Amino acid sequence: MTDNNQYTDLKKMHTDLLEIYEALCEKGYDPTKQIAGYILSEDPVYITDWKNARGKISHINRDDLLNALINSYLGIESK
Repeated sequence: MTDNNQYTDLKKMHTDLLEIYEALCEKGYDPTKQIAGYILSEDPVYITDWKNARGKISHINRDDLLNALINSYLGIESK
């Protein structure tokens, strides 16, 4: 994967994750707990189908998501 593609993928993942977060908020869920539950179990039931949030998260690779979240938390630029 080229750096440009990786950047695009990270930007897309970020955009999709924000949309998933917003959809969970709109339905009254705690988005942090719901997304964490999904990451730990890979059970799509944790994510609402509202605004296609479940479909969006199913297209995000869990390992890539964890990598991006950890790097972001630690302030490390993804490679």
